[in-house]
This record gives sequence, structure tokens and C-alpha cells, in this order.
Amino acid sequence: MTIHHHTEPEIAQESFVKGKILAVIYHNESNHYSVLKVKVEKTSEAFEDSSVSVTGYFPTLQEEDTYTFYGESKTHPKFGLQFQAERFRKEIPTTKEGIVHYLSSDLFEGIGKKTAQEIVKKLGEGAINKILADPAVLYDVAKLSKKKADKLAASLQEHQGLESVMIALNNYGFGPQLSMKIYQVYQSETLDKIQSNPYQLVKDVEGIGFARADELGGQIGLSGNHPERIKAAILYTVEASCLQDGHTYMYTKQLIVDTLKLLNQSSTADDVVNEVDIADQIVELGKLNQVIVEEDRCYYPSLFYAERNFAKNLKTIAEQTDYEDQFPESEFLLALGELEERINVQFAESQKDAIQKALMSPIMLLTGGPGTGKTTVIRGIVELYSELHGVSLEPGDYKKDEPFPFVLTAPTGRAAKRMSESTGLPAVTIHRLLGWNGAEGFTHTEDNPIDGKLVIIDETSMLDIFIANHLFKAIPKNVQIIMVGDEDQLPSVGPGQVLKDLLASRVIETVKLTDIYRQAEGSSIIELAHEMKKGELPNNLTVPTKDRSFIRCNQNQIKEVVEKVVNNALKKGFSAKDLQVLAPMYKGAAGINELNALLQQILNPASSKKREMKFGDVTYRTGDKILQLVNQPEQNVFNGDMGEITSIFYAKENTEKEDMIIVSFDGNEITFVKKDFVQFTHAYCCSIHKSQGSEFPIVILPVVRSYYRMLRKNLLYTAITRSKKFLILCGEIEALEWGVRNKELAERQTSLRTRLNEALSEEDTELRELQSQLPFSVHDANIGMEGVTPFDFMTS
Repeated sequence: MTIHHHTEPEIAQESFVKGKILAVIYHNESNHYSVLKVKVEKTSEAFEDSSVSVTGYFPTLQEEDTYTFYGESKTHPKFGLQFQAERFRKEIPTTKEGIVHYLSSDLFEGIGKKTAQEIVKKLGEGAINKILADPAVLYDVAKLSKKKADKLAASLQEHQGLESVMIALNNYGFGPQLSMKIYQVYQSETLDKIQSNPYQLVKDVEGIGFARADELGGQIGLSGNHPERIKAAILYTVEASCLQDGHTYMYTKQLIVDTLKLLNQSSTADDVVNEVDIADQIVELGKLNQVIVEEDRCYYPSLFYAERNFAKNLKTIAEQTDYEDQFPESEFLLALGELEERINVQFAESQKDAIQKALMSPIMLLTGGPGTGKTTVIRGIVELYSELHGVSLEPGDYKKDEPFPFVLTAPTGRAAKRMSESTGLPAVTIHRLLGWNGAEGFTHTEDNPIDGKLVIIDETSMLDIFIANHLFKAIPKNVQIIMVGDEDQLPSVGPGQVLKDLLASRVIETVKLTDIYRQAEGSSIIELAHEMKKGELPNNLTVPTKDRSFIRCNQNQIKEVVEKVVNNALKKGFSAKDLQVLAPMYKGAAGINELNALLQQILNPASSKKREMKFGDVTYRTGDKILQLVNQPEQNVFNGDMGEITSIFYAKENTEKEDMIIVSFDGNEITFVKKDFVQFTHAYCCSIHKSQGSEFPIVILPVVRSYYRMLRKNLLYTAITRSKKFLILCGEIEALEWGVRNKELAERQTSLRTRLNEALSEEDTELRELQSQLPFSVHDANIGMEGVTPFDFMTS
């Protein structure tokens, strides 16, 4: 039977389906995408059946209720004919029975059938329209308290108001998905928010940038040099610049120039904004504390307070004197000698000095490149602290409510794991230590500090100002702190340059280890790293050694060389987990994307025994090595974690009707549905930035001219120091030489050093602070490779 109705007069020329919902087949709580089965009562379309599937973005809709959906019919290749709705309208019931059913539904909490009948008895068949016009009419209904009456009226207005909100958003050019996202944030205040200040959307709604909000602002008259438009552009510019470039502030002049460029690119000749307009609004934002203006610097508030409060907390700890001379030197030297004998280690003078200063200072910074013995010093500090303070290094020796005195932490999971392996003590990520709960923030703060007596923080070059501030807020003042890092590595992904500023300020005890101990073991990788620190390369770079090789090739040969190296490694018994290819760029013939596709073919080829799923241009299959790109604290998975695809399920196989990929991160299995596949990528080749805090047995590092835009000394230094056993460089020697000598790195604008050198006098200021997103990982390979050289991989 074909169902066809002429279009309703009030919706001429617009396709619609009106009917009762028979079933909600699928509803996604996160983005509200829904699939409904609707019994057709009226429609402008021609359907063969009396019911049709309606898809779209809706809040929870009630079965058995009647709605009108507006959109168009589409034939889905898998599911057949569907009606894709752009918006919808809830049909208000007009019969007494219909009104009772509606008001007593799950939409209205606390209203049962008897109460609904009382409402209809009092207000009649026009009850709903009467309540919407004047909620006070409910006050005269028996069995209905004023509180319940107000709640019912508010809920009714909310549900009926959604239709007008969705229509208005559609007229402003928002699609149904983004409209639902906006409505989720503002609810019944949506239109008021948009019409009063559309630029607030940039801050509140993910997926809306300044350009989109500015377009909306133009539609409602906030164009040209309107103050709200200029303020929004200033805030957007200062925040985006700092988060993107790592600054903690912008110079006022640069902020004016960049904001001017942003505003005038969409202005007409008649309403161009000038520098004075912007300067005036910076002053206004300063009065509101929405931008902190200090001399010629403009700060986004969260960055200003993070930097200032971190400096204050660190100086408070550093200026303590309780730890000076707490052990006579004779007692220290005796304990040190006994330790050397017990663990069969002879500490060098610089290492002894570092251990002694660490034990006698409230806070110490330990720096040094690879092979300089930082790990040995950390072990010595822990062992001697245990001996001199008479505390056990065994966690099992402590009662359940008794805190373990040693707190070892690092920014990434892999760095924490390496720390634990080298000391034999438990180590955790900083986020785990502080109890990060995502939107809820951290469990441990200044009001609920962490427990412990000795805190050791590794990989401090990766600390941005946000996480450094949160960490030092949560450290009690009677704790001794050791910060460990390599100043020549890449700076943090987030804003600030904590390690560099700490070193420059000289406010805390610092020991720099310079003697190279692993070089004595014949590590040419260590030799290369230290030559690179000086901006040089060893003369024998292209001569193969037992742990390092350089293979000359051009950009178009990189894939062929990488393939040959990997295949030879596999022939010699190494696994995919032993190998890590690093590259600085995603695009191009020698980019991460192309190399990942190649490496997947080699290391995890298609097979009838392996399931696979296509997402865009990428095919994922069981066994693939995966890199997490987004923090998911509630799942204990963080940006930079590496895992493996263990299972793939197709939509037809599960009740959620969703394609799914299951990834195991060191045994922690996470389920991703298709919309979340953007949160991970292949990890056979990953960026050098993502490799920070990690070590890999074999590192393959292409370096070619096409990388020029990214090549610089600290990036290449970070890459080669990820190599644990073997390093294979391939590419153009000229590109490597240029990169090593290239120190042109945009200087980060921070004021931490200045604040650390100022007198400790400022009062604490409460302000909500942004949470940082740091890369985390848990993968760490550890294999035996004695007797094998990188050059062997190139032999046939």
C-alpha cells in the first residue's frame, strides 16, 4: 500500500512526516543521533509501507507520542529508504485522553496519571496551551504543590521550546547535529544566549570557532567595531596564540596586530576596525579580569595565575631551611660507602655531589643528557634516603592507611614505567598521582595534598605551566623534591617552558651531570647525542657502528629503505614491538601517514583470520599498533598511549548497532565506536613529539629535505635519544646537518623566570584554571639484542 498525502498548508514546499513513534531503535546519548520507527499519519512523501525509519539528532523522544519531522527522504545503501529529519515538532495532544497520557509520561517527573487527570479536569482540553501561556493556572489544581506545578510548567516550556530553538538555529545556518550540541549547552536559554552574545559560543560549544561565531554575529548586527565582537576576537587571539605557540602571554602590540588581522579579514571597507578600537577593548577586558594586563604583556587569566602560583609555591618550598645539615657529612659518606659496596656501584664525584645536595635540600634540579648517569643518581638518592631516614623501600611493609614515603612520577605512562623499572619502586603519571577526573578536575589540591616524604619528578622538560602548577599545589611543604630532566629536549606541548625557566632563574639547587658514562660502553648513539647538543655531527656519522647506521637516500626512496630495514629486522627475529619509526611530519611521500600504511602492510598484513574496518582512507585491523590522540581520564587512557587492536565488531553484531574497535593499552581494554575513531591512529610510525618520555629498542629515523620546515636541533636530539639499543638514520646527510645547526626556534614568551626571581610577597588568588593535555603512554619494549648491529638489517 502506497501512502501519499498532500503537503500541509503551513509547511508548503517542505517535506515532512507526521506520525506516532512505534519504537526508538537507536539513541546515542553523547551526540543524540537517533533512529526511530514511525507510524505514518500524514506525509508529503510516497512510502510503500505504513511505517518509515526516521533518522536525525533529537533529544529523548517518547514512544507512542506524535511528532512531525521535516527533512528529506534518502535511500541508505545498507538500510534502505529513510527519512532524514533536519528538525521536528512535538504535536500537542488535543483530546483529554491524549493530554493525560502526555503529562503522565516519563518527560514530566512526579506527575502520575491521577495528577494529570486532575489537571485536565481543571483546565480542560486546552490545558497545555493554558499552562504555556500562564504557569500560575496550575496553582489551583488539587493534589499539585506549588513546587511541582513550577517544575511541570518549566519542563513543559522546555520540551515545547525545543522546536522553536531548532527552527531558529536552522535559520542561522546551523545543521541539526551542531544545533543539538548548542541546545545541550544552553537548553531553554539558547536563543537568548545567541542573540545577546553569539561569541560566547566559541568558548562554550566545541566545534564553533571565531569565524563561525562572527558570521552569526553579523546576522544579528554585531559587526564592524561592535565592542562585543572586538572583545571576543581579543580573547580568541590571546588564548589561541598561547596554546598554539607555547607562550604564557602576548605582548600588547602583537595582540593588537593579530586581532586586527583576524577582525578585518571579514569586515567590509565601511566597518574596518582600527588599533585604537582594539586597545580600548583590551583596557575594558582588563577591568573585567578577562585579560590580565601587566606592563606591556597580556595574559589569558588561567595562564597568568598558573604561572604566578607555581612560582609562589616553588619558592616557598625552596626557601625552607629545615633540611640543611640534617645529617653530618661523616654519616652521609659512611652510608654512601656502604651503598656502593652493597649495589656494586662506584659513584663519580659529580654523582656523589648530586646525591648529597638532594638529601640536604628541600628541592633540587638534576639535569643531564643521555648516558650521564641520571638514573644511577636517582637510585642512589632513594637508597640513601631510605637508609638515613630509617624507612623501608618495600611498599608491602606499610599498613593500609600508612602512606608510602616515596612518590615517583612523570608526565607520561612510558616514562613512569621506565622510572619504576630503574628504581624498583612504584611510579605513576602526574595525572594519576593527582587523581585527574576530567571535567571534575584533580582530587589532590592544596586542600587535599598528596602523601609522601620524597617526591621525584622525571622528564620535567615535558611539564607545561598548567600541570606544574597543579602538581606543586598538591605537594605538602614538608616534602623533599627532586626534579629530573634533559634541557636539550623539546619543550612541553602545552604553554610554558618550566625546565628552561627554572634553570635560568637559579632559585633552586641545581646539579648538571656532564660526564658520559655509557660512552665507555661504546655507545655511538650517546656520542652522536652529545655532538648534536653542541650543534655538530661526528666525522664518522656515515660509517656503520655496532649500534648506529646512516643510509643515504632521497625522499622518494625513504619507503623502500624503511621497508628493507624492517624486513631484515624481522628476519633476525625482532618483532613489531621492537621497532619504532619516527618522523616530524604527517604528510608527504616520507610522512607519517605514508609510512604507517607501508608498515601496516609489512608488520600486520591483511589476512582471512584478521578482521578489518575502513575509516576514511585508513584501514584498521586486529593486531594493529595504535596511538591514542585524546585524553580519556575516565578510561585511564591518555594522549600518546600506545596500544593494540584486539577485536573489531560490526554494527550488525551488537545491540548498540555500532561499528566498534577494541584497543588494549597494556591490558586496559577500551571500546571505541565509529564516531570516536578520530581519537586514535596507527603507531608503527609516530611523530617525534609523541615519542617524548619513551624509549624504544630500535629507532628508525628518516631525515630528508622535505622536512626542512620542522628540522631543528632539539627535535632531532629528542628523536635519537629515544633509541635504547639501535639507531638507523636514513635520508640526506645535508638535511641532518642543516637541522642540527638550526637553532631557530621561536622563543617562548614566559615570565616564570622573572617571577621566580621576584621577592615572595604576592597573595594567593582563586581562579578556575584550565586543565592541560599531555601525552601519556604505557608501552615499553625490552628485548635482548646483543651481537646485532643496525647495519645487519640492510644485508640481504
